[in-house]
Amino acid sequence: MTEALHSPSTQRVNQPGREEAVVRAGEHPVEHEQPEDWGWHGETGKWGQIGGWFSTAVILLYLVGNHEGRVEDIWLLALAGVMALVLIWDLRRKRTAWRR
Repeated sequence: MTEALHSPSTQRVNQPGREEAVVRAGEHPVEHEQPEDWGWHGETGKWGQIGGWFSTAVILLYLVGNHEGRVEDIWLLALAGVMALVLIWDLRRKRTAWRR
């Protein structure tokens, strides 16, 4: 990287709200990149749902064990419940998205 800082074919450019950039001479730095430019569209699809339900099941399996207190059970049930609600909300959101 130090070669790029001192190379005559590059220049340093100040970017508002960001760090200083090193770009080729005559080029403009990237001002803003969208996640879609890199292939990410914010959806995990069916594998995200499968992974979410699998994780919820694993958390519920933690209820079986040798712990004596019930505080752990309350936390595990609450966490699994929140995860299940988010997964159900996500399923419903995906099914009704075309109507909006």
